[in-house]
Amino acid sequence: MKENFGRDYDDQNIFSKIIKGEIPSYKVYEDEHTLVIMDIMPQSKGHLLIITKENSATFFDLSIEAAQACIKTAKLIAPYLMQLTKADGLIIKQFNHEVAGQTVFQVHFHLIPVYADKEMQAHARHNVDMEELKQFAEELKNMIH
Repeated sequence: MKENFGRDYDDQNIFSKIIKGEIPSYKVYEDEHTLVIMDIMPQSKGHLLIITKENSATFFDLSIEAAQACIKTAKLIAPYLMQLTKADGLIIKQFNHEVAGQTVFQVHFHLIPVYADKEMQAHARHNVDMEELKQFAEELKNMIH
């Protein structure tokens, strides 16, 4: 029998509230299954979050369809992100459970541009200028649409 490594879902988590429009964010892209926003504590310039709209706390709770939707969104967004940032590489990662670094229990993927000449910031440690995030989100949104 397969063990359940999931976790109970809390619909009051910050990403659930962002999806419902209760908390503002810098949206880059949205479809019926996913929402892409700027990370307000980015590890590098252009750090994005792809958030599933499915009520799933961890990857183990996520349906195959929702996982596919997240990857499809990543494939759509990543080339535009690379073009806009002129990054040298891209990290796509996803955390599960506190011990692995998960801080918000709504499945989300990080798209983190990597620059050969710049060191990445630590995860969830540094806020950036909100006006800068807003401008970047608008530029990227315009490229996608």
